[in-house]
Amino acid sequence: MDLKFLRIQLFYKVMGPFAARTRRRRMAHFCEVMNIRAGMRVLDLGGQPNIWDEVPAKLDITILNLEGIARTTYPTHHKIDYVIGDACAVTAYGGGDFDLVFSNSVIEHVGGPAQRSAFADEVHRLGPAYWVQTPAIHFPVEAHTGMPFWWHYPASMREKLIARWRQDLPDWTEMVEGTDIVRRAELEGLFPDARLMTERVMGIPKSYIVYKPAVPTG
Repeated sequence: MDLKFLRIQLFYKVMGPFAARTRRRRMAHFCEVMNIRAGMRVLDLGGQPNIWDEVPAKLDITILNLEGIARTTYPTHHKIDYVIGDACAVTAYGGGDFDLVFSNSVIEHVGGPAQRSAFADEVHRLGPAYWVQTPAIHFPVEAHTGMPFWWHYPASMREKLIARWRQDLPDWTEMVEGTDIVRRAELEGLFPDARLMTERVMGIPKSYIVYKPAVPTG
């Protein structure tokens, strides 16, 4: 990455600590509202193991991701199995095989409306409880590109910027091209039995979370 992409380098450097703080706060709320208990069977669709550092209870986690994406050597106090698969068509598991299905910033990467609907169907099928998070359109800095108000640009402007980026950063640009925005109304429509939480920073919506808590036992 040469100097003309210094903006991107700085964005990720600055966003790292901010994202970590946000993640800690988010996962603390996750533990609180989802009735998390040791030994729960959790399916993480498209995730990474580091997010589970913030959950003290030892869980039985399966992380499903595309080949070569998950950091499978990451040290953890949880029991984690890594499987390769498509989060929109999880053929390896039956209905209700997990206590909870988890997804953090993934649904915006799976494809268009049909794929997002298939993703939601799998979330509902695979466990009685779930937590699905996605970035909000109105947050001033877009989480993947680092561009201000990215989703408010005309499509033609976004396409020109992407074409320029593709020449020097093909892999990164492929990720950007594969990212969509999931608006609150669509998310609520995909998960009609969920509660919705708006995660805010300085009063501005940063992300939306739909969740259905696990039923406490004992």
